[in-house]
Amino acid sequence: MDWLSLLLPIGYLGILVLSLGTFSRLYRRRKASAAASLAPWFPPHRPRQIYLSLLEDSENKEKGDEVIPSTVLKAALLRRAIEDVRRATILQKAKPALTQLLQRGGVGDELWQRFQIAEAELKNDVDDVRAEANALAAEQMWGATIFQTAGECVGHEQLQVKLREIESTRAQEKEDWEKRRESVAENFMKEIQGPTKDLPADTKDARKQGSGDEDGVIVEPDGPMSPMTPGTPGTPATPATGGGKKKKNKNRK
Repeated sequence: MDWLSLLLPIGYLGILVLSLGTFSRLYRRRKASAAASLAPWFPPHRPRQIYLSLLEDSENKEKGDEVIPSTVLKAALLRRAIEDVRRATILQKAKPALTQLLQRGGVGDELWQRFQIAEAELKNDVDDVRAEANALAAEQMWGATIFQTAGECVGHEQLQVKLREIESTRAQEKEDWEKRRESVAENFMKEIQGPTKDLPADTKDARKQGSGDEDGVIVEPDGPMSPMTPGTPGTPATPATGGGKKKKNKNRK
């Protein structure tokens, strides 16, 4: 009776653990199948496919066949790293907005799973690229600097794209600027000539005469200024002379 009372709880726990294990296994399988059926976040990684095909060909070459140069493999690996840098930039920009939308319920779990799968695949590919770079150039430790070089290449390509866009719109912008400059010059000339056209002819003549009168010059007589004696109305004043003072001085002598 005591053994039976002990076996019943043990059997119950065993059945519970077995059922939970079966449920978790089925759930994982269903989740893995659902994740595999999800659409990928990025299109196929063509630079990776090209590099792997070149690497496989170089390993399977026979003695009589031509060997693929190491420079070709390095160029293909660098192109693969450039594509990884682009995808990392896209994921880095999209993650904050996607996280906020997920917290607010704006997107479903399916989109978030796709994003996480893309991050995991990119991380694995980055590690693989570093390992391949160290294998191709072990002495130079290329794996530590390959993504820095890839980032510089991406920046250069973006700059070239912007320069081409500017070059394509330069002719149109130049034409628009010429039209704008002509219109501004025409409006400026209208503002200058507008007030004189609106005035009547009498006002224009008066302005011309006034400007001619202002051009006259007053000429004063030479010599020192002497005090003027008041004259009669209508007659100019006569200067005072110093003759009387001179006569008095002579009589005293």
